Amino acid sequence: MTPDISTLDYRKLDNLIHSRIRLALMSILARVDDISFFDLKKALDASDGNLSTHLSKLENAGYIAVCKAVEGSKSESRYKLTQKGLEAFAQYIIHLEKFVG
Repeated sequence: MTPDISTLDYRKLDNLIHSRIRLALMSILARVDDISFFDLKKALDASDGNLSTHLSKLENAGYIAVCKAVEGSKSESRYKLTQKGLEAFAQYIIHLEKFVG
């Protein structure tokens, strides 16, 4: 039996998420309440600049939120998915499953 490929519309995949590092970021953020920049950098083996660029893109889209805290002389940025980001990621997975499922 031939599978129905008429519903496979690659244009439904969110271009913002469909980048290797941003897909990894969204996957990590979907599994935690929040996470520090340092822990993301370590998990992804990314440079500061590369990670910052991708986090900014997701933040500008409203997919993630950042909370910056200062403790003594140290500052820490923590990231979490927003409701919009969670919904976008869920839709991305639904559309992706149509391709691989």
